Order: sequence, then C-alpha cells, then structure tokens
Amino acid sequence: MATIVEKFFDSKDALTAELSTTLEQRLVSGIEADGRAVLMVSGGSSPAPAYKHLSNLALDWEKIDVAMVDERWVDVAHEKSNEAFIKSTLLQNHGAAANFITMKNNAETAQQGSAECEAAYQQLKRPFDVTILGMGPDGHTASLFPHAGGLQQGLETSQLVCAINAIESEVTGNITERMTLTLAAIAQSKVVKLLISGEEKLAVYKAAKAGGDVNDMPLRAVLNHPTINIEVYWAP
Repeated sequence: MATIVEKFFDSKDALTAELSTTLEQRLVSGIEADGRAVLMVSGGSSPAPAYKHLSNLALDWEKIDVAMVDERWVDVAHEKSNEAFIKSTLLQNHGAAANFITMKNNAETAQQGSAECEAAYQQLKRPFDVTILGMGPDGHTASLFPHAGGLQQGLETSQLVCAINAIESEVTGNITERMTLTLAAIAQSKVVKLLISGEEKLAVYKAAKAGGDVNDMPLRAVLNHPTINIEVYWAP
C-alpha cells in the first residue's frame, strides 16, 4: 500500500491555496537540494488555478523542468492538447522561463514516438520533486486507462513512458492514442499529488482504494504501490 495522506477541503479555493503553497515549497527545496527541480504536470480544471498562481511567483524558473504526465497524440495547436493547456496556464509570466519537456514529437504514432520521448525523460533529475495526477470517473489516472492497449506495459515496465491506446468511451472521447508516464515513473516522485473534485469522483477514489482488479481501475496500481508517497486533495 502506498503512503496516503488525505487532504479534504471545504472549497476549491482552499484546495488551490494549499496546493499552490506546497508546490512552491517543493520546487524551492528541490532547487536548494539538487540545483534543479522537476514538476510533472497533468491537464484538467483542478490544478489550473494553482498553475496560474505559480506562474506569477518569482521562482528560479530557469532551474525548473516542467514535463507532462500524459498527452493525447495530437498537435500542440489542437484544442485537446495538454501541452497547450500547460503553456496557457503555468508557462506564463515568470513561469515562461521554465524548461519545458514535451511528450508529443513528430512521430506519426505514439508507439513510434515512445523511444524519443523516453530519451528526453531520461534526462530529467530523479526522483521528480512533484507529480500531479488527476483521476477519471472510470478510475484511470495519467493515461493509464482501464483495459487499454499498452496498459500492462505501463504498469510493468521499468521505462518512464509508454504509448497507450485507450478503449473509446465518454471519458476518452475519440482521441484514444496517448503517451503516458508509467507506474514506475510515477513511483520515482518524492510526492504524488492526486487531485479530485466532487462527490462522484470521491466515490470512485474510495472504490479504487478498497481494492480490486487493477485493469478495471488502474488508479489502484498507484494507491497500492509500496513506495509511493501520495497526497490526495479533494474539494466539493
């Protein structure tokens, strides 16, 4: 079982305030300890206010590496691009000086682009200082989707990234081809911050925590990992 600390808040503003403060602390301490800090970022509405707050802080951004947790295999100009979301929220203002590592490259498919992506991620300092994860109503996290093509590799490989082809659903939409951090990569984080909002997702989280088939709810692999230090943030 992972080491799990649950931080439940009365409002999203309270969650954002705590998340912003702790992210700043982690980045500063990472730079102090190692000369660089590594922040692994996810898309989604939950972290967006914290990203915008961080972008206005006068940190040593040139010493901070920002890399994607997962990405749809689409061009950065696509409306569903996680990279575009990060560039419009975190990599603004002071944050624009950070060193950004993309997941998406020019390969035609995620599978064909995985070696190039792996090589880029291998250059990052480890352990990563912070990895931010979300969770879907289907129990996926990062792009580790239930019963997806590539899921077993994502859970079992020692590599940092892998290509995923999800089963199309309401959650995935029609863009099923993804690149994602592997379970092994998520485990190479000083802390993992899992962001959840709403009663529906809280119920999904509790179901994942209760145990069961990892293939049905891949978040279980993270929650059950013996060395992961995870902080769960929830707001209504």
